[in-house]
Amino acid sequence: MKFGIRNTLHLCLPSLLILIVLSTEASDPSSIIARFQQYLQINTAQPNPEYKQAAEFIISQAKSFSLESHTIEFVNGKPLILLKWLGTNPALPSILLNSHTDVVPAEHQKWTHHPFGAHMDDNGNIYARGSQDMKCVGMQYLEAIRRLKASGFQPLRSIHLSFVPDEEIGGNAGAGTFSQSEVFNILNVGIVLDEGLPSPSENYRPFYAERSPWWLVIRTTGAPGHGAKLYDNTAMENLLKSIETIRRFRASQFDLVKAGLRADGEVVSVNMVFLKAGTPSPTDFVMNLQPSEAEAGFDIRVPPNADPGSLERRIAEEWAPTSRNMTFSFKQKEPLHDKFGKPFLTATDRSNPWWTLLEDAVRKPGGKLGKPEIFPASTDACYFREQGIAAIGFSPIANTPNLLHDHNEFLNQDEYLKGIEIYESIIKAFASFVDPERDRSSTDEL
Repeated sequence: MKFGIRNTLHLCLPSLLILIVLSTEASDPSSIIARFQQYLQINTAQPNPEYKQAAEFIISQAKSFSLESHTIEFVNGKPLILLKWLGTNPALPSILLNSHTDVVPAEHQKWTHHPFGAHMDDNGNIYARGSQDMKCVGMQYLEAIRRLKASGFQPLRSIHLSFVPDEEIGGNAGAGTFSQSEVFNILNVGIVLDEGLPSPSENYRPFYAERSPWWLVIRTTGAPGHGAKLYDNTAMENLLKSIETIRRFRASQFDLVKAGLRADGEVVSVNMVFLKAGTPSPTDFVMNLQPSEAEAGFDIRVPPNADPGSLERRIAEEWAPTSRNMTFSFKQKEPLHDKFGKPFLTATDRSNPWWTLLEDAVRKPGGKLGKPEIFPASTDACYFREQGIAAIGFSPIANTPNLLHDHNEFLNQDEYLKGIEIYESIIKAFASFVDPERDRSSTDEL
């Protein structure tokens, strides 16, 4: 009997040591922050992100606490990392925690600290491109799961983590292709969590929808003429008329926001992003020649409850009418409805149990959730909503200015650590959820 006891203890010792190591790594703030800084220091800025280095780092983190990992390249040189924590009932719809590995470029000379140095100042602010958008979220997922594993938690539902490329340039080579693939179908995803926005207040900002990008290019032509001559329908004159018409529409939408009648995500936004015109000379532009063509680009964001047909008619009849020798095209034009013909909206009431779980899980560790919003820009969540899957945008960043794509982007270490607690609560709630009616129908279909 004594031999049996000693033998059992001997066999359990390696597992016990693993749990002790995991627990230490999961709870030590300095180690947690160091791992975050290490990820931030990998330069994944477009247009030449160091995807390979980022993938190696993510996989090494996953292996450190025994998550299954796969690398998929739907587009050569653009790896998508898929991690898995198998649930005790893998037939149930799973949870997908999505984040993107790429970041936007940074103008180094305009930052207080190097954008890929991950410098932490005396106040605990960590300066780095991606600290808010959205390397913080990807690492918080991992740290939350590390803690759950160290605590001995066993998920009922399988949990998947996707680290996707190219979100900052449209996402087609990442989440776009992934969401339409057989690989994704096999995951049997029931809910997706993706990025949100920082909140300057104590309330976290949840997002149930987002505006679709319509990137419009308007072109116009006209006869060239002497720079001193006045005549009708020049290319520049026609384009300026359109720009003024678009400016008035933009002002009418912005007035609704300024008056507090609509939130940013509830109006159609239009911003001119480029203008091409003029006849180049070897040193500058020809000043006494009116050009025969001109072109302008506009970033339009359309909320899911807008009428796309009405906007398209406005573009064709008012913004780029053929009567003024104008044509238009779209560099990108995302739909407003999913494959079932429904608007890209995730329910935020009792009809959506995932929403109720999120609300309760955020409150449990002391977090506060603000009013659900429509995301003013676009994220990879749109690709999952297009498949008819519930998706919630959420970044647990409070008391922080929104510095996405701005100079000196930073995240305070205390907010980062608190966010891990919030995700730990959310993931635990989602992975333990039992829905008798929906789960039964899902397993019957399988």
